Amino acid sequence: MRIKTLITALALCLSATIQTHASDQGSSLDFGTPVEADNITKISTLMASPDNYLDKPVTIEGTIVAVCEKRGCWMKIASDKQFQNLRVKVKDGEMVFPVSTKGSTAIATGKLQKLEYDLERTRKMKAHWAEEKGEKFDPASVTEPMTMYQLVPTGVSILEQ
Repeated sequence: MRIKTLITALALCLSATIQTHASDQGSSLDFGTPVEADNITKISTLMASPDNYLDKPVTIEGTIVAVCEKRGCWMKIASDKQFQNLRVKVKDGEMVFPVSTKGSTAIATGKLQKLEYDLERTRKMKAHWAEEKGEKFDPASVTEPMTMYQLVPTGVSILEQ
């Protein structure tokens, strides 16, 4: 009985978080609160001076170039600047971004977060990334700690193609 109640509650939460609706441009897949599409900041502008945007509401837009294949808990959105992107990350299960949305346009509103790692953690992370890609990795090649930025969204809208 408890399992049925839990499943029902989970289904209600999920349906409240994800809504699909029609818009003038086609349909969109929406998560969380509505995005502030009238106030978009270019990712290149954010990344040029990210510390100026920390803990302030910001909205970005771009093409989804990667999605977490295990839990859908993050996606990378391409910048307007070549070879630059920004990760959009939520707690596992809070929003679940479908892998099938790669190549779609996303608009996300949230707060920019700074992640600072010590040298040991930086080496572990880079080793993991190399392993995922099937590449060799030399821990001695990493000589400085890493700082990353990501957007923690309150709302995301993915424009379906």
